[in-house]
Amino acid sequence: MPAWGDAEAWLAVVGLAPGKHGANRTGRPFTGDYAGELLYATLAKFGLSQGRFEGRADDGLALRGAVILNAVKCLPPENKPVPAEIHACRPFLEAQLAALPKLRVVVALGQIAHQSAVKALGGKLPKAKFAHGAEHRLPSGLVLIDSYHCSRYNQNTGRLNAAMFEAVFAQAITHRPPAA
Repeated sequence: MPAWGDAEAWLAVVGLAPGKHGANRTGRPFTGDYAGELLYATLAKFGLSQGRFEGRADDGLALRGAVILNAVKCLPPENKPVPAEIHACRPFLEAQLAALPKLRVVVALGQIAHQSAVKALGGKLPKAKFAHGAEHRLPSGLVLIDSYHCSRYNQNTGRLNAAMFEAVFAQAITHRPPAA
């Protein structure tokens, strides 16, 4: 799954992997699955998108100042990537992050995305422990903010709700560059 969004993004959202019924089917991250409803509603709330999300890749939605990447680039069996797969995909994540000249903040959705982003940005995992809402300053100078993944499971079990998710993006917005 390629990066999707604004090539001039200051914010990168790193997800786990393309979902079977979402990105793997539609070709756009978080499109066609339950997790996308909360993610795209939140991006819209913070002015990071234009157009209307309708759950289709051809709905005209565009990101402004944001890009979506995945830690794992293809659909893993049972939606659970193995360590070798995560490691093999890391160079792609590194390259996608490095290609964003205005990047300031990375929001990692879930522990695997967190671990991959920390390593891709030159950080050390013992110094950057995953916790919802945790903020880490990495050696690259970028800020990494953790969130529970916006999956249906996390929303249905109450591990994550809209207010908790929005709080992470409100935190990210505090690092937005000044308007030119």
